[in-house]
Amino acid sequence: MPESASRRKILHVDMDAFYASVEQRDDPSLRGRPVVVAWRGARSVVCAASYEARVFGVRSAMPAVRAERLCPQAVFVPPDFVRYKAVSRQVREIFARHTDLIEPLSLDEAYLDVTQTKTGLPSATATAQAIREQIREETQLTASAGVAPNKFLAKIASDWNKPDGLFVIKPHQVEAFLAPLPVGRLPGVGKVMEGKLSELGVATVADLRGLGAQALEQRFGRWGRRLHELAYGIDAHPVEPERPTLQISSEDTFARDVPLERTEDEIRALAGKTWAGYRRELQRHPGRIARTVVLKLKTSDFRILTRSLTPPQPPGSERELADIACALRARVELPAQTLYRLVGVGLSGFAEEGEVLAQSDLFAASFELDVQGAWDGDAEVGAED
Repeated sequence: MPESASRRKILHVDMDAFYASVEQRDDPSLRGRPVVVAWRGARSVVCAASYEARVFGVRSAMPAVRAERLCPQAVFVPPDFVRYKAVSRQVREIFARHTDLIEPLSLDEAYLDVTQTKTGLPSATATAQAIREQIREETQLTASAGVAPNKFLAKIASDWNKPDGLFVIKPHQVEAFLAPLPVGRLPGVGKVMEGKLSELGVATVADLRGLGAQALEQRFGRWGRRLHELAYGIDAHPVEPERPTLQISSEDTFARDVPLERTEDEIRALAGKTWAGYRRELQRHPGRIARTVVLKLKTSDFRILTRSLTPPQPPGSERELADIACALRARVELPAQTLYRLVGVGLSGFAEEGEVLAQSDLFAASFELDVQGAWDGDAEVGAED
């Protein structure tokens, strides 16, 4: 690992079963019982599950009806995001006592750079212990933490002793720690990439190292080089307190599954919501322009598809966004009788305005070729649970 990276001390702090734990804290009758945070109904998905519910296989993002089948005795509680956000603010205030370098990932987790702290505690491990103790005392909730030389290792570590755990990976332990792990534990290696690597005889991080950087780069391009770095625990990405927006999107689930041709009204309505969010983003960061339109679809059997396009000129209005999103449906090649339960519209590919203008001619020159081939970023995955 490069010396500069090994000098960093990074924490990943993750609240344990956050939404469900808040519900159990606030309602003593729920303690020790399997709690599922979700609205009941055929169209609902699980927002969170207590550890008592997870024993039965209930997981977040799972259809609520499936969760009910797996755990009939579960107590379903509708989500209350106002309360969850209030607790999240409490936790962030605790983080801020120790460092200003905080990168929130969601309401219940964040990276912290504690290479230098405000408290003068003797080590990153001591800082993690203090944060966890303060969270317990002030919120009556538990958090797990990982300590490591970089972000992706800290995230793996925080999951190692969950719930209410602490795990430390020291710089000299990195390579030995990673070697036996399944390659799926590396960030960015999902089921599709796992399958491709399995075809090459790669199951563990040690196997991945055996392929070598050159072979990986020849097979997967720049991503192959990145895989090689991750296999050795190399990650130079800093903690970013002001994380730039990567995507603005809106999505909704239909009351009943519908065929593709009946999704236009919902797509246009969601485009309006996404465009409103984009305008707010432009007010905060006037020079950052979104270049790519994304359409997300989920079939009745929970297959997720995305189709995206980076046009020669970024969409300049809600109507342009909606028109492009509707047109993206033409790139969906599933049978006409396929039904869809969810649709989403997003904007991504943010860049500075000057960069967008400089690249406009290049996009225009290649646009005809792009639309005749595969659209940017088209993807399809299986059922999400």
